[in-house]
Amino acid sequence: MGPVRTPVVVLSSIDPVERDAVVAGLLVDAPRVVAVRHDIHDDEDGGTLRRVVADASGVVEDETVPLEHACLSCAVREDAVPTLARLAADGRWDAVVLALPVSAESLPVVRALGWAMRAGEPLACLRLADVVATVDLATFEHDLLGDDLLDERGLGLTHDDRRSVGEAIAAQVAHADLVLVTGDAADHPVGSDLLDHVRAADGRRTDGRYGAGVADLVAREHRPATAERRLDPAHVAPVAGAPTAHGVWSLDLRTRRPFHPERLLHGVHRLGEGRLRSRGRFWVPSRPDTLCVWDGAGGQLSIGAAGPWPTERADTRIVVVGTGDEAPALREAFEDVLLTTAEVRAGLTAWLGRPDVLAPWLGERAGR
Repeated sequence: MGPVRTPVVVLSSIDPVERDAVVAGLLVDAPRVVAVRHDIHDDEDGGTLRRVVADASGVVEDETVPLEHACLSCAVREDAVPTLARLAADGRWDAVVLALPVSAESLPVVRALGWAMRAGEPLACLRLADVVATVDLATFEHDLLGDDLLDERGLGLTHDDRRSVGEAIAAQVAHADLVLVTGDAADHPVGSDLLDHVRAADGRRTDGRYGAGVADLVAREHRPATAERRLDPAHVAPVAGAPTAHGVWSLDLRTRRPFHPERLLHGVHRLGEGRLRSRGRFWVPSRPDTLCVWDGAGGQLSIGAAGPWPTERADTRIVVVGTGDEAPALREAFEDVLLTTAEVRAGLTAWLGRPDVLAPWLGERAGR
């Protein structure tokens, strides 16, 4: 048996009050736990990162350091990794909670930490425990499906962060091993059901801000490959058994046919606008080898290219979650932007010589 590795819990949130309340609860729960909280401040003149380290006795250190670039990856590389290494070597603590900047997505941080925890790397004495997201049921429906921008709430990571609140919370919830829920499901049934439609199907949910103690969060080991699969459009699927009694639904739009590029360009608003959470994959005949990704929340939609298709045959699958009466119109819009059966039978050869109207979103085709 090898040496005991100190567990690290990673916490994400879109609400500074929720984040700090969860951290405080964990420190009270376990005196030999230390928390590292990061906050990024960025403006056009430069960026800084504030690091607060605390345990049950109070604040251990509170420092503000300059950043070369006010971005999350820089913060992890330049501050979190050496700070975690230093705290682990101190010997006073048995576990670490890393509280991310508000609105930060956990996936890129966890990916960077995982690399640093390999044998021979600076954090080899640490291991990833649960990745946790916090959700307030009272606001979750509006946060996920509304059109608020992070910077409108003062929550943007950088001065040019144009993400919606929905985009940030959707990524946090879908990646998390555990979602800590504030609010009573009986008082907020739509928000509760909506969460069960969009959180990780293999993840866990605990109702109550303080419903999970440190012992619960460090008992398991985070599996990066499993968690990355949760956000991989190649594996998108509705959450089986998600509740629908209060009007929340998931629509699985799936076919082997590709989207027609021009019809997609002119009809994308019919599929992507409104109070919906949508994500998935698609392909177009003008670049049949490219896996194209679809991600929409908070009134915003992003499409892009994610490299070549895996070994399986290309297909189109968009999973949409909503709370209104949009499902019939979405089915119709989806069918309208697909190649017809006759167009599929005509073959793909002619498409390769046509102008690529999706290049602004998917990038230039190979060989162009």
